[in-house]
Amino acid sequence: MDFNGSDTIPGPRTEDHLPHTAQAAVKIVIVGGFGVGKTTMVGSVSEIRPLTTEETMTQAGIGVDDNYGSESKTATTVAMDFGRISITDQLVLYLFGTPGQQRFWFLWNGLFEGALGAVVLVDTRRLEVSFDVIGRLEERGVPFVVAVNSFPDGPRYPLPELRAALDLSEEIPIVACDARRRASSRDVLMTLMRFLHSLAMTGSLT
Repeated sequence: MDFNGSDTIPGPRTEDHLPHTAQAAVKIVIVGGFGVGKTTMVGSVSEIRPLTTEETMTQAGIGVDDNYGSESKTATTVAMDFGRISITDQLVLYLFGTPGQQRFWFLWNGLFEGALGAVVLVDTRRLEVSFDVIGRLEERGVPFVVAVNSFPDGPRYPLPELRAALDLSEEIPIVACDARRRASSRDVLMTLMRFLHSLAMTGSLT
């Protein structure tokens, strides 16, 4: 994401070990195009210090990576981001943020393995970069929700218009969010959990 101000969790982050009350751990992937806020979301919501694989952007990426709307970015994810959040005392989510550049998409297959669901982060300045992302999830049969990230200079569209532009079916949730804010990012994850629960209740989740 190309602007600062992410929420930080008050006090020290928890230790890396799971809470003793945890009974289930679920893998979730956070996907999207280059610079849409995946690293920011993982960092804002993780209860442990997030693992990131950001590297400084160099001249070699010019003409290769599309950084439109993210011209001020100085680092980019080259493998994955990792974080963890306890939704309840019993349920823990492991969060894996994917790299956004298409040249790193070969890593997605491994990150998708074992994932129960996904969050697709969308930047309204560059909706077109979301088409391939959504298509890859649909091809793999990974359930997902769409979160429209808020950027200061991003155009605002009604969610129904965005649903139509992204060609989303009515059952796929689409929500507005601010990936810098822990509460907003957590709400996105809760939307995904409710969606997955509804799919499980109807037998659509395999």
